[in-house]
Amino acid sequence: MTPDSLKREAAARALDFVEPGMRLGLGTGSTAKHFVELLGERVRGGLDVLGVPTSEATRADAAAAGIRLSTLDDTPALDLTVDGADEIAPDLSVIKGGGGALLREKIVAAASARMIVIADESKWVEMLGRFPLPVEVVPFGLAPTRLAVEAAAEAVGCPGPARLRRTREGHAFVTDGGHLILDLMLGRIPQPAALAARLAAVPGVVEHGLFLGLVSVAIIAGASGIRIENV
Repeated sequence: MTPDSLKREAAARALDFVEPGMRLGLGTGSTAKHFVELLGERVRGGLDVLGVPTSEATRADAAAAGIRLSTLDDTPALDLTVDGADEIAPDLSVIKGGGGALLREKIVAAASARMIVIADESKWVEMLGRFPLPVEVVPFGLAPTRLAVEAAAEAVGCPGPARLRRTREGHAFVTDGGHLILDLMLGRIPQPAALAARLAAVPGVVEHGLFLGLVSVAIIAGASGIRIENV
């Protein structure tokens, strides 16, 4: 099976957790896109849910699928968020932000009673860090912010360069919130909580892609089928 078909299988299994009347956080990225499409099929079949998207891209996809939408301002408490992940560790700490929506994704996740991540088995790792850790920063003072981000990683034993994310055309990648993203190339993160605390204390850092204590269920699709990991 292809990675994309595995993502779709994981997304389909997540629908089993959706109940009528739920207020849902809708994630961003290739796996979450499958979930939105499949959810739209259920909605067109009569399922009544309310969605809060985590990006403008997801908002457009959900609207096209016929899903009734809201915002966190109008719907500040959600029942469930379903999103993808770039890496998932056995304690269900995850790295997110490969799609550039980490800030909104974390705000929506924090507003939810539960968060489910869906992924193919390649995203399951023994230790986070192989995937570059996204750090969302304000454009002002980028150079000293980059140095401080690198120093924060080095201080907790995982040194590595922070590279400015760029588009395929070579321009700086800009998030929906108008920020930039530094991708920390670390290889391994032995102390995720310590790194998260250090990064949060850096002036200029808006958010980082370490989602700690937010995920309650991971749905992993592999060649041998679906497995469900719980905290």
